Amino acid sequence: MSRSRTRITSVMTGLTLLMIILFMADLFLGSTRMDFAEVLRSLFGHGDPGDEIIIMQFRLPKAITAVIAGVGMSVSGLLMQTLFRNPLAGPDVLGVSSGAGLGVALTLLTLTPLFTLPEGSLFSGWGLILAAWAGAAAVMLIIMTVSARMRDIMTVLIVGLLLASAISAVVSLLQYFSNEAMLRTYVIWTMGNLGNISYPQIRALALATAAGLMISFLMVKPLNAMLMGETFSRTVGVRMDRTRIVLLAAASILAGSVTAFCGPLAFIGVAVPHMARLLFGTTDHRTLMPGVALCGAATLLLSDIVSGLPGGGQIIPVNTVTSLIGIPVVLWIILGKTGLGRRF
Repeated sequence: MSRSRTRITSVMTGLTLLMIILFMADLFLGSTRMDFAEVLRSLFGHGDPGDEIIIMQFRLPKAITAVIAGVGMSVSGLLMQTLFRNPLAGPDVLGVSSGAGLGVALTLLTLTPLFTLPEGSLFSGWGLILAAWAGAAAVMLIIMTVSARMRDIMTVLIVGLLLASAISAVVSLLQYFSNEAMLRTYVIWTMGNLGNISYPQIRALALATAAGLMISFLMVKPLNAMLMGETFSRTVGVRMDRTRIVLLAAASILAGSVTAFCGPLAFIGVAVPHMARLLFGTTDHRTLMPGVALCGAATLLLSDIVSGLPGGGQIIPVNTVTSLIGIPVVLWIILGKTGLGRRF
């Protein structure tokens, strides 16, 4: 076994073990103090009823959601960075996340007051999730239509950025005219939330993420070819028009689904692929795809643990933690300390 293969195997094993350790730590640590024995008894259904509710209805679903969301956003970011050959591209560059936000804003800031629905009636169920999904899907269809008509991928990127800006303007207008209660609910949603997700919702998120991942793994060879440029890709038989649409669809499914269930998760999609490239020392997507997935799950689990302020009795928005982790990585890339930007 070559030295590089040995390194990849070691890093992959280390990341897997780290993810398992962080997953267990996410169950044991939280704003409510619980000892090791109490957590174990609760997991096996022999604990105090109050402890079982905390573990089985809050911490366990939150940890599972962190794994799924971390994988989905990170792989989506990897697809975007390769497709646009831009180290700072992320899941939000196409406006898909903004589209999900628009769906939520229209539901919370317009429909809920218009039909005098009780506060939280939509927020607590599938209403916001379906609205976010619809908004993300609408933007995805627009981008895919543009991509089918435009040969230049940078034009697609510009259209996506303009679309995201337009959506942001509409959302700002809705916020300006909304009532205080609904505005507060929307602002909380924009901070990201891995909790308050039921097991049926987790299954739906897992199925959507699995579909996006399956498409992504099938595109490994075209992704590797695209690292050498579109001209090289065409010479080795890659049909760029179809490949571009498939990659846009996969990235949109992953980012849109995670945003629909968890709200916007800042910097995970931008920073984690670079972390994986540093750890594995390669740009080969056969290694990067599973490596980014593991790294994303571990990063979001760590963010969730920190956001719970273990033993402090309070919880801070998970986006605060992901930003503190992601911003230094992005600055590192911009300053060119690693030279990763030259690989795109």
